[in-house]
Amino acid sequence: MTTRLSLEPVAAYDPTEIDDQEYDAAVLAPIVDRDGEDHLLFTRRADHLGEHPGQMSFPGGGAEPEDETILETALREANEEIGLDPSEAEVVGQLDDIRTVTEYAVTPFVAHVPDREYVRDDNEVAEIVVLPLSGLLDPDNYEYERRSHPYYGDIVIHYFHVDGYTVWGATGRILVQLLELATAFEAPEKVDRSSV
Repeated sequence: MTTRLSLEPVAAYDPTEIDDQEYDAAVLAPIVDRDGEDHLLFTRRADHLGEHPGQMSFPGGGAEPEDETILETALREANEEIGLDPSEAEVVGQLDDIRTVTEYAVTPFVAHVPDREYVRDDNEVAEIVVLPLSGLLDPDNYEYERRSHPYYGDIVIHYFHVDGYTVWGATGRILVQLLELATAFEAPEKVDRSSV
């Protein structure tokens, strides 16, 4: 089982950007090197949040007026949510923007971060979860389903079940693109990320 992400394709990737949504947001997909294997760091959203409570997500959130770039948004939010100092993030590349049902255009960035204990923001984050790449790539841990969405039509929902956690939704779509670029993973159905 692959334990390393091949990040050259991520660094070289020319992402599709979306500019027709009401809100802009950004997330950081943090890669942690733990015991010689790549892991990805996720947050489990606090149960009281109005949008996507309890779901697994990458650190991130909405753009603020003081953010000069959308990357600054991702780094500021990661600092607020898990205590990652922006100087600790070694940004590798950017993935395709995705639309969410909450009218956000979300820009994902991929970065190496130190393997250390992070401090969560109790208001937004219920738990910080670090999952092994090998678990995310295990076919036994992956499933998908097709759904009919009232606005977007026929869509594919991806589910990654690892160590008692399930990554799905917008985070699942971002994860699929990262894995397809950086590993031999292939989603069983091609997904138009710009429309789901």
